[in-house]
Amino acid sequence: MRLDWLPRAHIERAAQLDYIATDNPLAAADQDDEIQQQSLHLADHPNIGRTGRLPGTRELVIQRTPFILVYRVRTKERRIEVLRILHGAQQWPPT
Repeated sequence: MRLDWLPRAHIERAAQLDYIATDNPLAAADQDDEIQQQSLHLADHPNIGRTGRLPGTRELVIQRTPFILVYRVRTKERRIEVLRILHGAQQWPPT
């Protein structure tokens, strides 16, 4: 399956990592590597994430980071869409 990051997810990823980089650029780079490596597993194993809190979504907890990847599997299109990347302390779904 193909892994597609939707624009909002790209923006959130950059914003989260930029925030970390203001204090520790190395930590931001390490966390970005973790996000990249762990998200790539979705292409071969799209159901490794837990059932999402919103219908039709799944959530992958990115180990060794505070982040959760919210995604959906588009079986017919053979693709996975990354919808959001959230900090674990964020309210999700929004009230």
